[in-house]
Amino acid sequence: MLINETGKMANLTKKAIEYYIEQDLIFPDMLDNGYRDFSNDDIERLKKISVLRKLGLSTGEIQTVLTDEDCNVLKKISIQKELITQRGRAKNAILDKLSCGESYAEISADLKAIEQSATVTEKLLDAFPGYYGRFICLHFAHFLNEPIITDGQQSAYKEILEFLDNVPSLNFPEDIQTYLAEGTKNISTTDITEMIEKIKQSIENPERFLSENKEILEHYLAFMQSDEYKKSLAYQMKSLLIEFNQTSGYYDVFIPAMKKLSPSYAEYCKQSEIANEKLYARYSEARKLDNYTK
Repeated sequence: MLINETGKMANLTKKAIEYYIEQDLIFPDMLDNGYRDFSNDDIERLKKISVLRKLGLSTGEIQTVLTDEDCNVLKKISIQKELITQRGRAKNAILDKLSCGESYAEISADLKAIEQSATVTEKLLDAFPGYYGRFICLHFAHFLNEPIITDGQQSAYKEILEFLDNVPSLNFPEDIQTYLAEGTKNISTTDITEMIEKIKQSIENPERFLSENKEILEHYLAFMQSDEYKKSLAYQMKSLLIEFNQTSGYYDVFIPAMKKLSPSYAEYCKQSEIANEKLYARYSEARKLDNYTK
């Protein structure tokens, strides 16, 4: 099929198709007369390229997406776009401050914090691939927009960057990789954001969370103690993650540095500990009562 007809079927201009050929995104056959011959697969590829371009992907990003059968690149790009959106909202808030009379000098620390947040979140995404990386990247992004004021915060920021630059690769055995990929393939960036928000709400108001989810939590905690769970791939994955976090410095370097860098994260950790104590206390009481009535 020649380029004019191809353009009509793909809803693209001739110049756009020629540009995608120049960018090595499409590879039509060349006829003896010098005209390009586009196949049905070429047309479908052009339609995909058109969609991805409308979604704001660069030609370089599209090139990697088209060679990625498992959509891992798209998932990473989706997180990156979400982070850019979050930083955009933070910048809009700074513009609002300027419009209300704050000086350029006063908002410079806030702006620098956004730039530093971008550095840390991108490094998090690279250091921890797959679903785990996407989750912790979005989890910590919320705490990274605070300005660095003290020498202690600046030192913590440098510790975090050094840790992320040198952290070893996180590699799961093939069966766990498959389990994780299958279990999270339909989880979107929006789903992850909603999960993080629910965790945040449960920590901020543990009594309400425990009251509203009493039966579910009791079943969940009982399952976590069962032999069925301890023989599962989920348990193996959790054990490997704990081991990795212990040996990589995640618990000893990264988390303490995050607490020093971000006062809101330090407060979050404190609230999390209180919520966990209440959860296990409530569960222990339920177990004692259950054993007494048997």
